[in-house]
Amino acid sequence: MKIFESIINHKINTITAEELIKYANQFNINVSPQQAKKIAEYLRGKNINIFDTAQRSQLVKQIAKAAGPETAREVNKLLIQFTKQ
Repeated sequence: MKIFESIINHKINTITAEELIKYANQFNINVSPQQAKKIAEYLRGKNINIFDTAQRSQLVKQIAKAAGPETAREVNKLLIQFTKQ
């Protein structure tokens, strides 16, 4: 399963705002274009492992600062969907 984790983490770490909106829509999660842009900018190049609970939690806290707590909760739901095996 490590290969799938690597693929998913790579996608998260290189995601664009447009892709983030597309995935959010697939999972019925509300993210505005402005929020998606802020989140994508934050994620780009961070090399975050979303399968690591501590790293994902830290990421959600940073997203809350950038885009607000409600958006952070929504993005956390999305990240959890990505980590389900």
